[in-house]
Amino acid sequence: MRLARFDSPDAVVTLADLAEMASARVSLDDERYLAPLVRDARLLLEELLPDTQVILLGSIATPKYVAPLVQVFGRRLLFPGAFVGRGDMSRGGLLLRCSRAENQLEYVPVATAVLRGVRPPKLPRPPRRRRAPGR
Repeated sequence: MRLARFDSPDAVVTLADLAEMASARVSLDDERYLAPLVRDARLLLEELLPDTQVILLGSIATPKYVAPLVQVFGRRLLFPGAFVGRGDMSRGGLLLRCSRAENQLEYVPVATAVLRGVRPPKLPRPPRRRRAPGR
């Protein structure tokens, strides 16, 4: 698979490339998914300074992402503890609110964390933002 690696941001992705990537199941049983993920994680690890932390902002509830990344990054792999119990949209909303408020989330090691938990309460609606004149 040509693009199943870190590639230049200038790389051209063709429809055939996308079809090839989409043919792999995101499953620990599918080497077309697992092998490139582990290979590229190891390449990234080689480029990091020894004290660099790796932050996972995606799903932490299933092993298909977490297991291979913990295998490579170990205790350096962190995630926002507030993600536990939240779905995609809720995680995104939490990140957006924290970013706007300039609040840093607390990160915890994935390897030793409880990855499933009670669903937290819904996030409060953000205040309405005023539009700039002429928009």
